This record gives sequence, structure tokens and C-alpha cells, in this order.
Amino acid sequence: MSSRSTARGEHGTILLLWDIDRTLIYVGEVDRTAYREAFEEVVGRPARRFPARGTGMTMPRAVRGLLLDNGVSEGDVEHLLPRMLKVVPERLAAHEDDMRRDGVLMPGARAAVTAVAADGRFAPTVVTGNLELNARLKLRVFGLDGYVDPDAGAYASDDEHRPALVRIAQNRAAERYGARFTRENTVIVGDSLEDVRTGVEGGARVVGVAAGRTSSAALREAGADAVLPDLTDVGRLLTAVDPSR
Repeated sequence: MSSRSTARGEHGTILLLWDIDRTLIYVGEVDRTAYREAFEEVVGRPARRFPARGTGMTMPRAVRGLLLDNGVSEGDVEHLLPRMLKVVPERLAAHEDDMRRDGVLMPGARAAVTAVAADGRFAPTVVTGNLELNARLKLRVFGLDGYVDPDAGAYASDDEHRPALVRIAQNRAAERYGARFTRENTVIVGDSLEDVRTGVEGGARVVGVAAGRTSSAALREAGADAVLPDLTDVGRLLTAVDPSR
């Protein structure tokens, strides 16, 4: 990624934390298929109820809810959850071709990540409710892995409490780029109320993108610092993440 060398060690670098699902890509039913297959493999019967779509909930919390909502006792959840979190990425990887066929880039996503990666003001990575294996797979399948630094990111496999991921990413990015990252120079770009909460509670400004299931008004009311209808206006995006430009 072209910006890594220019961003490292510079003063004023902005850590830009991309959300993945419904901000950059949409994989349709593939995630839900992985949940379904993993549940049947681990629990031994079909699941009837599934997590709500587009909430931004971390995968460990979504899987815990999946187990409880389908009649698994709380005591059994604690020993089945680690197994589920191992099997879900395996099942998702088995559907890579389906993801490539049925998934789509969100409007403007490729141009947006390309512009951010080419701009030396930014250190772009991801903060996501996905497990790391799932996140890396999705970025690779859609050709976005060359425009972010996944080693500086934070994932639900690091902590199921999403706001905690901001500090994890800030610490990783500080080690890689030789800069200190705080709320003042960290920005999340995401589509859900959980993305907004992650920034507000975790220590980052938030640019909401109303291309998912959450309206502009709801993102703004939740505390987003700026809200865009989608990622198609790259200039507007760059201004939102760095108002001083």
C-alpha cells in the first residue's frame, strides 16, 4: 500500500479505521450461511433463528445470541462458543466462490479506499465486528487488502466489546507508524449505530455512511461527527475525515 511509507513517523497522520460490512462490501447471505452450517455442525441440529442483519454487533456476541435464541442453555453456550468461533471462519472460507459471485462492493468503495491509501495524510486500516480471519478473507476477495494495513487493525477476535477495538488499533498503528493516535487523529468510517458507539465510547471521531440499514438522521443523532449518503463523493469523504484540509 503506497501510503505506508509516507505515513510512518509523520506528525499529523490520521488513523482511518474502515468498517467492512455494508460500509465497503456486502456479502449477501454468505455470512448467514456460514452461521447456519456452523450451528448445525457444532450443535447437531438446524438453527431456526438468526442474528439481525446490519447491526454491527461483533461476531462473538452475535454467535452467543444465535446459540441462546435457538435453545442452547447458558451453561452449554460457554463451551460451545469457542468451537463456533473456530468453525464459522472455516465455513465462510468454504464459500469464498459464493462470496465472490454474490457479494458486491458498496457504491464508491473502491475509489474511496484507493484515494485514502494514496493520500499521505492517512494510515488506513480496519476496525470491524468480524473475526480477523473473516475480515481478511473479505478484503482479499474484493481486492481491498492492498489499500489498508490489516496488521494495524482490530477485530472481534481481539475483543468482543467493540469500543475496546479502537485502542487496540491505535496501539498497533502507533507501533507500526511511530505516531501517537488519540481521538483527535483517529476516525472511524462506518454505517451502523455500533460504528458510531465504537467511536464515541472508544475514542475516535466518526464519519457515518448511510448506505447500509441506518439512516443519516439516526447516525447523526447517535453522535456521528459527519454523515455521508455513501462513498461516491471522494472529495467529500476526504473533507469529512480531515476537516482541516
